Amino acid sequence: MAVLPGDPATVKLGVNANPAQVQELRHQFGTDRPLVAQYLSWVGGLMHGSFGTSYLTNAAVGPQIAAKIQVTLWLVVLALVVAVVVAVPMGVLAAVRSRRADGAALAGVSQLGMAVPSFILAILLIDLFAVRLHWVPSGGWVPPTAGPGPFLKQVALPVLSLGLIQAALLSRYVRSATLDVLREDHIRTARAKGLSPGRAFLRHGLRNAAIPVVTVLGLQLAALLIDAIVIEKVFVIPGLGSLLLTSVSNRDLLLVQGIVMVLVGAVLVINYVVDLAYVAIDPRLRRSA
Repeated sequence: MAVLPGDPATVKLGVNANPAQVQELRHQFGTDRPLVAQYLSWVGGLMHGSFGTSYLTNAAVGPQIAAKIQVTLWLVVLALVVAVVVAVPMGVLAAVRSRRADGAALAGVSQLGMAVPSFILAILLIDLFAVRLHWVPSGGWVPPTAGPGPFLKQVALPVLSLGLIQAALLSRYVRSATLDVLREDHIRTARAKGLSPGRAFLRHGLRNAAIPVVTVLGLQLAALLIDAIVIEKVFVIPGLGSLLLTSVSNRDLLLVQGIVMVLVGAVLVINYVVDLAYVAIDPRLRRSA
C-alpha cells in the first residue's frame, strides 16, 4: 500500500488541498517517516495491546475491529454449520453408493459446486429468492438481538452463499476419506459379519475418516474468513470485510494492518484447535501423549 499512489493525508484533505497542509498532516500522522520506523512503531504498540489510531476517523483501531468482527463471525460460523450439515451426509452417501448412479450424481454435483465462485452463487440466490420470489431481503444486516426470525431471514442468503460452496469442497474430502476407510480390513470383517456398508462405516470407521476431514475443515474455516470479505460486499453487510475494503481504498494503513493481524491470529488459533481435535478424535494420540 505504501508504493501505491495516494496516502491518508491526501485522501483526508482531498486532491485539491494545499501541498503544505498535506505535508503537515503527513507529519502529524507520522507517514513522513521511513517505512521501517513506522512499522516498528506499530509493532511496539501491538506489544502493549494497541493497534493504533485510524488516520481518517481518529478513532482507535482495536474497538473498530472488535465491533465489525462480531458480524463476520456470525456469517462464518453459520456458514461452517451449513457446510458440515450438507457435506458429511452427502460425502458419506456418495462413497457408500459410489458404484451406483445416485452416488456418481452426488459426486458430480459436488464437483460442479466447487467450480462456482461464492459471489456468483450469491448473485444467483439474490435473483431467485430476493428479486423473483421475495422470500428474503437482498442485503443489509439485522443483529441477532432483533430476534432469531428477522436475523436468520437476513443472513440466509449470505450464509448459503458461503456454506454451499464450502460444502461442495468438503464433501469431496469426506467421500475420499470414507472410501479409504471402507477398503480397510476391519471394515471388510464387519461386512463379513453381516453389517451393511453404511452401518459398518458408522460403527467402525467414522473416527478414522474424521481425521483428514477435520484438517480440511480447519483450512475451510480460514478460507471462509477470506470469502466473507467478498460476500459482505455483495450483500452490503457491515462486517470486517467491508471495513477492510474501505480502509484499503482510503489508504488507512494502520486499520488495514490491524485487520490483517487479526485474520492471521484467527488462522493460528484455528490451526491450534485442529491439533486439539486430533487428540480428541484419535485415542492413540492421547495414549502416546
